[in-house]
Amino acid sequence: VVKEKNRMGECPVWEERENALVYVDINSQKVCRWSPLTNEVQSVSVDARVSSVALRQCGGYVITLGTRFAFLDWDTQAVTTILEVEKDKPNNRFNDGKVDPKGRFFAGTMAEETAPGVRARRQGALYTLFPDHSVIKQLDQLDISNGLDWSLDHRTFFHIDSLAYAVHAFRYDVHTGRIACPRVVYHLEKEERMPDGMCIDAEGKLWVACIDAGRVIRIDPETGKRIQTVRLPASRITSCCFGGKDYSEMYVTSAYDGLDEATLAKEPQAGEIFKITGLGVKGIPQNFYAA
Repeated sequence: VVKEKNRMGECPVWEERENALVYVDINSQKVCRWSPLTNEVQSVSVDARVSSVALRQCGGYVITLGTRFAFLDWDTQAVTTILEVEKDKPNNRFNDGKVDPKGRFFAGTMAEETAPGVRARRQGALYTLFPDHSVIKQLDQLDISNGLDWSLDHRTFFHIDSLAYAVHAFRYDVHTGRIACPRVVYHLEKEERMPDGMCIDAEGKLWVACIDAGRVIRIDPETGKRIQTVRLPASRITSCCFGGKDYSEMYVTSAYDGLDEATLAKEPQAGEIFKITGLGVKGIPQNFYAA
């Protein structure tokens, strides 16, 4: 549905108040908004790699760029830094982020590659930004903090550390925002490659984007079984969310960075954004950052 190609499309968010899909292109340092009505993409350029975007209750967005939490005012294009983490790790940047059921923004970090396929291990962490702008570190020694979401009863937090090739579940305290007691929910099969972004549907099942495997998979977190696979016409599938007027459509982002010329020739749709219909299940609206 979005033909404008993204070097590293990520973090799609359906914004009901704008009837639009908001997402980022990390490597192009842009926050984008696509209207299905006009088919137009608007974008705001920022001064660092912007890895996640979430809705703010009072309008505009909360974003992660570089190692900063910041607000983005869409109308003025102004970026206001809230605070910076990991100043001692110049090779780190934020990655995926999402708002919890109480309006707190969870986002994690990772080390950038120093050469193709080479990165320092266990340099990432997961943070929570509270509505009062205070921050706590929830997890440490992660490789690539990635997809995240919460169970429908708000008792479980799901998280992906990509190089663990697994989805983990944590006990989640909705009152304090704290997580505890990790366990593996699903370990990816070899052909599913590496897990990236993730979202939950209205039946409490998880959808995981499999980067370099050209698919999203649906997982039952209760049984730990994969129950559905949807293949897409691009290999570097990065993330997914539900949207549309009744949240029955799934939007899927992709990337073309990291593909050689031969693969790009075989994948003319790499970097585009796809819409999946007919899944027979709906999603749930996004949470708003409460400040």
